[in-house]
Amino acid sequence: MDAEAEHADWGPFGRPLFADQDARALSRVGVVDIGSNSVRLVVFDGAARSPAYFYNEKIMCGLGAGMSETGRLNPEGRARALAALRRFALLSEGMNAPLTLVATAAVRDAEDGPDFRAEVNEETGLTIWVIDGEEEARLSAQGVLLGWPGSYGLVCDIGGSSMELAEISGGSVGRRVSSPLGPLKLRDMDGGKKAREKHIKEVMSELANTMGTQRDRLFLVGGSWRAIARIDMERRGYPLHVLHEYRMDADAVADTAKYIEKADMEELRGRCGLSSSRAALVPYASEVLRRLVSQFTPADIAISSYGIREGLLYEQMPQRLRDRDPLIESCYFAEAKDARLPGFGRRLFDFVRPLFPDAGPARMRLVKAACLLHDVSWRAHPDYRAETCFDNATRANLGGLKHSERVFLGLALLHRYRNKREGSRFEHLGTLLDADETRGAEILGKALRFGAMLWMSEESTSGARLKWDPLARILRLELTEGAAALFGEVAEARFKSLAGSLDAETEVRVG
Repeated sequence: MDAEAEHADWGPFGRPLFADQDARALSRVGVVDIGSNSVRLVVFDGAARSPAYFYNEKIMCGLGAGMSETGRLNPEGRARALAALRRFALLSEGMNAPLTLVATAAVRDAEDGPDFRAEVNEETGLTIWVIDGEEEARLSAQGVLLGWPGSYGLVCDIGGSSMELAEISGGSVGRRVSSPLGPLKLRDMDGGKKAREKHIKEVMSELANTMGTQRDRLFLVGGSWRAIARIDMERRGYPLHVLHEYRMDADAVADTAKYIEKADMEELRGRCGLSSSRAALVPYASEVLRRLVSQFTPADIAISSYGIREGLLYEQMPQRLRDRDPLIESCYFAEAKDARLPGFGRRLFDFVRPLFPDAGPARMRLVKAACLLHDVSWRAHPDYRAETCFDNATRANLGGLKHSERVFLGLALLHRYRNKREGSRFEHLGTLLDADETRGAEILGKALRFGAMLWMSEESTSGARLKWDPLARILRLELTEGAAALFGEVAEARFKSLAGSLDAETEVRVG
């Protein structure tokens, strides 16, 4: 079978690539990001297109604290960073995960940066690669592309001592620039708030001259941005505490900046679950974000949990893997690893497709994901299986999902195991879906619940087909003689429940 025919056979999302040799080469990749404020180890594993975090540990070292006055790494932070890197070296050996270490502004700019690198190499055998600001911007932008393939917009990565901008367009990284607008540096400035505001305004104007007009989405990368987003969630009473793909607009940024100004930061830190070192930088980062948004006036603002570390993973991917949908690849991987009958999700997708004749690609993508994930939680206790499915979809590390899409997928999987959603965890997230979306998720979930009754062999689903007439409101099930025995009492009840959600009459034909 040639490549084109094989792709057509698998449908619009193509054959999964996670098991291919060039993808499996990425199955255990370790990255250490040595920043001005934190040092973090991440080991990626599994579904290479959508990063699976096998291990993740962060130490708040503050390497860049005080550098404005001394020109050298913070001595206490340097000692903590060295201890962390000793630990990370041993962990990587135990996990058989070769490490790549990258250092950004603090090590790049410090007088004793080369000495620190030599000390790390002598004590651990690890080599630190120091990247310049433009390379830092490029890798952060590639991290965003890992989660949003083909996106357009401006990526802004803020660290402790610098802030980088990069434009992305059609899956490629364009212009990029680095600036000194890191909150650690701003905190150490003389002259107070007025001096900071003047400095931020001047630098931001220079950045705009370099980057040109930007009117697409603004992607925010970095711990300080995520902390501000967490505070925005708290201010709004937002129900889903997942930072990746969280959306804000200019008004929300302005309102949250005022909220931060008036807040008792220690009390707010406790409510939002922020570390003390991170919370201390939030007011300075907030000043930068207000000016950034007013300068570039983006169409909308999205938080990205993916940055330099994910950009390094993206760097190692072959282009054909980069081009794949991160959600679908991840779901293929989950099905292969955890489902009772791997491969059935593909057939289930063909079975339920007639129920969505007018659905566009975005909706059918969620239908495909739900079909692949419909059985991956079967080991959970039956009393909690529906809740487990819902939690997995809404809170799992799945790339390429808006928050409303997470809830849609979670609700569909909840209905895979449960007819009613009253009293479930969906209720406090229900505001993220409108009535039509809620109904669509219910229909999909009940279709999965019914289709799962026909799963015992590949031939069994080829002997059962759904036909849906939305004008006549008739849902028809067509069974071959060989598959008719699968339509028992429980299957019939689930079929009628599906029809009820469609407000349809039922027909069953055998032969």
